[in-house]
Amino acid sequence: MKKIGFLSFGHWTPSPHSAVRTGADALLQSIDLAVAAEELGADGAYFRVHHFANQLGAPFPLLAAIGAKTSRIEIGTGVIDMRYVNPHAFVEDAGAADLISGGRLQLGISRGSPEQVIDGWRYFGYEPAEGETEADMARRHTLKTLELLEGEGFARPNPRPMFPNPPGLLRLEPHSEGLRDRMWWGAASDATARWTAELGMNLMSSTLKTDESGEPFHVQQAKQIRAFREAWAQAGHDHEPRVSVSRSIFALVNDTDRAYFGINRENSDQVGLIDSTRSVFGRSYAAEPEQLVKELAQDEAIAEADTLLLTVPNQLGVEYNAHVIESILTHVAPELGWR
Repeated sequence: MKKIGFLSFGHWTPSPHSAVRTGADALLQSIDLAVAAEELGADGAYFRVHHFANQLGAPFPLLAAIGAKTSRIEIGTGVIDMRYVNPHAFVEDAGAADLISGGRLQLGISRGSPEQVIDGWRYFGYEPAEGETEADMARRHTLKTLELLEGEGFARPNPRPMFPNPPGLLRLEPHSEGLRDRMWWGAASDATARWTAELGMNLMSSTLKTDESGEPFHVQQAKQIRAFREAWAQAGHDHEPRVSVSRSIFALVNDTDRAYFGINRENSDQVGLIDSTRSVFGRSYAAEPEQLVKELAQDEAIAEADTLLLTVPNQLGVEYNAHVIESILTHVAPELGWR
């Protein structure tokens, strides 16, 4: 059994060929798609966060709005760039959004990826400390965020406060119990996956990975997941971890599907450079349901994961993306034993 959700990059463009032409369109349609996905029986609504781009940049208002409009579906990010984050503001905003949703947030965070501008985090007021890299800064922000999510008091109370204080040191409010266990790290390498496990975060692995062996993407990703689980067991955490993988999967069940995705199919992995690091990008899947089942059954990483996030072409609109999700839930997932 697997949890199956969608991952939206939240693009918008003023092009007449796009169903999502403004930031308002992207936000409101994201809410509508989450509601539709819940009604279809999907398990998660996840959103990519990018700054300085026509994409979803401020996650917590969106997550809170979805939380208020839904009742069951998990609501998450994939991922928030921790180079841009004030840990204290993050914990307050996340706590509020999680309480609004009834404890359904699943927050994917990471050290980030190449952005639209040079060192965009500097415009947010952040600088690496002496001797730090920007990745080090992201991890420092992460460690502080995880500490604050524990909910322990740390701030000295004013002896003459405006309102009465509880005894002892004060914590950030509102505090949402259990959110610390629902934090995920987007790991590209095996070493980072092990670091994720040591810190007790869930593993979020997407459609690209550092190329560490030259093997097919899904094989390397499966090995990364196994390394994560081994490190988790060695760390002795008292609960089971979760692992998600992302895939572009399209079941071709009507003429519209075939027009969009039935031609010029990319059936193999791609290799490229991310920040001068050789990376392997996983293939997309698009086929008639029977063939799709056969191909997906060979994907070792999907077999290892407990959560599958379907990347959706959000600019094609809510109705079509709901169809994409429903097609997988109806024609593919049962045949593979995912549901």
